[in-house]
Amino acid sequence: MAHNRQFLKYVVACAAGLILSNAAFAQSSENVTPPPSQIIPLPNPLGSSGQGIDPNNPLVIPPNAAPEPFDPARSQGTGNGSPDAKVEVSYDVSLLPRPVAKMRELIIEAARSGDPEKLRNLLGRGADITQLSFGDIDGDPIEYLRSVSGDAEGHEMLAILLEVMESGYVRFDAGTAQELYIWPYFYAVPLEALTPSQRVELFKLVTAGDYEDMLSFGAYIFFRVGITPEGRWRFFVAGD
Repeated sequence: MAHNRQFLKYVVACAAGLILSNAAFAQSSENVTPPPSQIIPLPNPLGSSGQGIDPNNPLVIPPNAAPEPFDPARSQGTGNGSPDAKVEVSYDVSLLPRPVAKMRELIIEAARSGDPEKLRNLLGRGADITQLSFGDIDGDPIEYLRSVSGDAEGHEMLAILLEVMESGYVRFDAGTAQELYIWPYFYAVPLEALTPSQRVELFKLVTAGDYEDMLSFGAYIFFRVGITPEGRWRFFVAGD
């Protein structure tokens, strides 16, 4: 099921506007280079604030639990944000580190419940709260999710979240402090290189018209989720 087409058009328009404004900025000053437009500005790595793992994280797995090995014998994709960055694409959730798999299960369970409040304890608090927007959010995060949903109850956002978490995933920056597991894998695979079966998967999230818009933009910019190896849910965002 495709969701929130008007929202995606808004995202594409804003992204295009940002590119044009950056270009104008570059022309207005020869000595100043505008910041590059990143497909997914990743949050600071877990623990960068010096606070470590949030004690309110509902995961019950010890933080020092050794992650299970990640089998590299699967398809490779190239991240849209960096043409030379190799990423691993997989559907096998048994290969995820235990904390990542646990958080994924909790997110899916909460989304299937039909109650956005079930997400509250998964979103974290303070400096480690899950990023839901590239801008500041005023007020309660659950109310924010309801406000951007196509329905007043927030069920559309739960449906999008569920479809994202049931897709294939990619592993970024393996073995580094910035390591992340990201859903859906479409973020990392050039859209023009998708196979017919992959396009069918993509159309569960967006419409064919959205796909054409994103081809024009040059990247998948619909909703995606990032989880750290320790099981911290870092972001659920859409846009550039």
